[in-house]
Amino acid sequence: MQPVITFALAKGRLAEQAFTLLENLGIDCTEPRNPGRQLVLWDRANNIRFILVKPSDVPTYVDHGVADFGVVGKDTLLEAGRPLYEVLDLTFGRCRLCIAGYADQKNQQATRATFRVATKYPSVARAYYDQKGQTIEIIELHGSIELGPVIGLSDVILDIVESGSTLKANGLTVLEEVAECSARLVVNRVSMKTKRDRVREIIDGLAAQVQTLT
Repeated sequence: MQPVITFALAKGRLAEQAFTLLENLGIDCTEPRNPGRQLVLWDRANNIRFILVKPSDVPTYVDHGVADFGVVGKDTLLEAGRPLYEVLDLTFGRCRLCIAGYADQKNQQATRATFRVATKYPSVARAYYDQKGQTIEIIELHGSIELGPVIGLSDVILDIVESGSTLKANGLTVLEEVAECSARLVVNRVSMKTKRDRVREIIDGLAAQVQTLT
């Protein structure tokens, strides 16, 4: 019998798009597409298990070996900083991690010794500004981060930007781009060795699909 393969998927659009790719490999995603109150979903014919979790939890499940594979945004991986094999850019869920604020803030940053950054990515923010040799005060927010500069809580924000319409609507603009992001396929390091044949088969199958889309 083939070993059980477990996928940890970030709930929402990323999971839905991942299901389409997996179904093209012959994997039955009926249960995870319609989970109800179930926490663990199966394609029993192929011995594949799914868990649908918060995006920030995907790297944790994969790192601890509870899941062999994870599908999650690059922004989440950067923040988690866990030792996973990032094996494939799935190309969907594209966005940018950016520093944003008022247009005149860029000049102020050059002279300000310490300024405040509102973000739900404190590790990314710290690493980014450390690299620049700039001291910051991090203010963690997890919703409506654009409010930071608008109400004077922070000087800038570090957040994901898709269309930029929310920034524009609040008089803010992108000042710096930190990273380009999209959905990534990650693999547990031990699983890559102990379940190598099956893991490799799935990676190669997904890679072939992604290649046809790019």
